[in-house]
Amino acid sequence: MTHETPTISAEKRERLGSRYAQRLRKSGRLPAVIYGHGSDPVSVSVDEKTTLAHLHHGRHVLNVEIDGEDAETCLVKDLQFGYLGDDVIHVDLARVNLDEKVTVKVHLDLAGELQNAKLAGAIVVHDHSEIEVECAVRDIPESIRVELDTYRESVTVGELVMPEGVVATTSGSTMIVHVQIAAEEDAAEAPAEEAADGGEAPATEGD
Repeated sequence: MTHETPTISAEKRERLGSRYAQRLRKSGRLPAVIYGHGSDPVSVSVDEKTTLAHLHHGRHVLNVEIDGEDAETCLVKDLQFGYLGDDVIHVDLARVNLDEKVTVKVHLDLAGELQNAKLAGAIVVHDHSEIEVECAVRDIPESIRVELDTYRESVTVGELVMPEGVVATTSGSTMIVHVQIAAEEDAAEAPAEEAADGGEAPATEGD
């Protein structure tokens, strides 16, 4: 990572259950659990606005201070969404160290336009918006930039220029974006028999 790991504060949750979690969310707190590295899981709550702001900026790693104690470096392992799928209701955080290798999903930042996208009938199809990568925790990128105008009609994972220390674990043949040319309707339809309306009858021998 080329950026500084943000630090958030957490408070231990003494009471668990969906009803209490709902009360927390109404008060601006987001339920979370911290686990891993041989220590017992700890149920906590974090400030919803601050935490979601970091997540929306592609942060995968957070320093978490529980009740003012020394911060623990944690990887955002999983997000649980509400039944509508549009709001985060719970965060799973796994304890890690910065040199530990992990596998995470990283967003693709597509810039520019494929060269063949301007052809007649061209349709740009976005197949994947993120890929899975493996790297040390300290090397996790917020996103991977893809300069589309350096490609003609498609981009696969295997063609990506990966940041130093980052290896794609998604199959190299996986399509990220491609140009599809819409099938043109055949302009020449089979000629129908000429109607006699105002048309000359074909000449016959002996006329």
